[in-house]
Amino acid sequence: MTHRSLIHLSAAGVSLLLDVGGARLPAVLHWGASLGDIDETDAEALASGAVEPIVPNAIDVPVRLSVLPEPWTGWMGKPGLEGHRSGAGWSPHFVASGGALDGAPIAGGFVASGPGIVTVDAHDPDAGLDVALSIELTPSGVVRLGAEVVNVGAGDYDVSALQLALPVPPIAREVLDFAGRWGKERIPQRRPLVVGIEEREGRRGRTGADAATLLTLGVPGFGFGSGEVWGVHVGFSGNHRHYAERLSSGVQVIGGGELLLPGEIRLAPGEGYRMPPLYAVYGDGLDDQARRLHALLRARPHHPGRPRPVTLNVWEAVYFDHDMPRLLDLAERAAGVGVERFVLDDGWFRGRRDDTAGLGDWFVDETVWTGGLRPLADGVRALGMEFGLWFEPEMVNPDSDLAREHPEWILSTGERLPVLARNQLVLDLAHPDAYAYLLERLSAVVSDSDVAYVKWDHNRDLVDAGTGRRRVAGVHRQTLAAYRLMDDLRARFPGLEIESCSSGGSRVDLGILEHTDRVWVSDCIDPLERQDMNRWTMQLLPPELLGSHIASGESHTTGRRHTLSFRAATALTAHLGVEWDLARATTEELAELGEWIAFHKAHRELFHTGDMVRVDTSDPTLRLSGTVSADRERALFVLATVGRSEVSPRGRFVFRGLDESRRYAVVPVHPGGRPRGFTPAPWFGAETADGYAGVQLSGRALMTAGLHTPAMFPESAVVFQVTAV
Repeated sequence: MTHRSLIHLSAAGVSLLLDVGGARLPAVLHWGASLGDIDETDAEALASGAVEPIVPNAIDVPVRLSVLPEPWTGWMGKPGLEGHRSGAGWSPHFVASGGALDGAPIAGGFVASGPGIVTVDAHDPDAGLDVALSIELTPSGVVRLGAEVVNVGAGDYDVSALQLALPVPPIAREVLDFAGRWGKERIPQRRPLVVGIEEREGRRGRTGADAATLLTLGVPGFGFGSGEVWGVHVGFSGNHRHYAERLSSGVQVIGGGELLLPGEIRLAPGEGYRMPPLYAVYGDGLDDQARRLHALLRARPHHPGRPRPVTLNVWEAVYFDHDMPRLLDLAERAAGVGVERFVLDDGWFRGRRDDTAGLGDWFVDETVWTGGLRPLADGVRALGMEFGLWFEPEMVNPDSDLAREHPEWILSTGERLPVLARNQLVLDLAHPDAYAYLLERLSAVVSDSDVAYVKWDHNRDLVDAGTGRRRVAGVHRQTLAAYRLMDDLRARFPGLEIESCSSGGSRVDLGILEHTDRVWVSDCIDPLERQDMNRWTMQLLPPELLGSHIASGESHTTGRRHTLSFRAATALTAHLGVEWDLARATTEELAELGEWIAFHKAHRELFHTGDMVRVDTSDPTLRLSGTVSADRERALFVLATVGRSEVSPRGRFVFRGLDESRRYAVVPVHPGGRPRGFTPAPWFGAETADGYAGVQLSGRALMTAGLHTPAMFPESAVVFQVTAV
């Protein structure tokens, strides 16, 4: 490319203005709110306006920041490519050799387009490297970026990092990302962005309960409904890096990529390394940002298309105490309340009477299941439900036949074994024999019992994860092999669904979602905890991909007790399930549970296709969220209390996302009966056998003035049905 090209991509209210300039790598001139129908004159003016002035004691030319930041330009922040060839080639100077927009060569000048993909190839003969960059604006307004570096020189080239970055305007001075631990994932944390770097590294060999998930910069005080935000997510389930950086020049960027361990990427001549995709998401408010990601995922050809089956998982009902009559009794009770999928969890394979032994020995335990799993699976199907099964393919117990027979299949460094976690070590999926064994055993069990759904667990971090004869760092290869194993299994069994579970929600990312059909948000199903964990996991994923179960009356992870109405309302809008010993439920509880499941089924098409709305409230003890249909005809909102407020009642609340010009009927509904400690607000109207009369108001009034909250006990919820009239 010899001529400068300015390319304006626009979609769904987002503009991406690129300078694909001459021999230079592409630079982002604007990423954010739509620029409208700009022409070439406007684009040239914006390009000119983006050039930095020369200031004292700085380099003598303006720094031009490309999506792959290059130190040779004078960029003093984190570089895009870090690597070397025996100490040389560490600061490459790439010269663009060709570019295309949606496959058509870029000739120069100005091009305006809708969504599209810009690709640029570049070369550095001195460093002996080629690089290929891709920048895509998707129809939902999400930017997806990628890069591949290829060694075209003599000798090996060690890649230490390959990461991309985008500029963010200086008004974005507040950082939001997530922390967490087992049983309490995706806890939001905010702080100001100061000069320096805010870097979040994941070194667990899996995404991690404490992953940044989506690192966002925004205008201070941004909320769900308003305030510009710019965020990035690395679509990878292994080690990763997200960062925000503010330089002394005032330039701000956000970026990320895979975090590579020493020696993981050593490119022989002709070899290349492709980084995982980096997703960049702008929004006017967090809901706008999240909905773009939801639309991106829902547009995938392999996105789950059928209604998400209501699922019973028996882990908290039986743990390792497997007994055919007991499990069939649970299946009958589950079918009676409307469950559509029955999942047998851990404990079905040889030697697995607790969590200290048996992992890796994927043979049905004949001492427990004398006839195999088929009789249980057939019994479940006879009741009209699918049969699902738990696996943890990547793990092995030292006390297992597999570990004793094949110690060379264990990820380790040198002659020492890694420290144990949950009495487990990790199988080396990059070892071809270990991979072949796992694929054969998983296939045999899935085939023998006609398994429709696999709960794929991953219960420990990767420590000293060495692979191959030299025991080099192996997290990168392990992650790609896990993806390949899932894909190979699904290729053998079309229609098989896989859930990503990893100590609960420790593998939640857009990389794993290319190979699975839902994630398990957390091993903690306490509805008080799940109110926020579900709420914030939806910042990345739409609700139909979130496993959200109605828990036991007493939480197995916290010991708290909650009403069935609060447990059910908390789980209602996501991929609904039950994690409860139904043999201990009373007749009244089973009837109420059946009503909640029926209500979910009646509305799950709305929950799983509509626009998610989370309403900012002034009272920190209130959570108000809902789903609005794309045509704005109907909506359902759940108002929940998560603590005791300093005031009672709590004042008005508003419904966002409606059509302000339409009129709506708002009716409180109580599947299973009125919740305990609930006093209606006067606007509810008369209560009849069918519910309340409710109120009718314009969308504008509901979104601005709102309605008064009812009086509610702490840790309770009420559902509002909103319908255009």
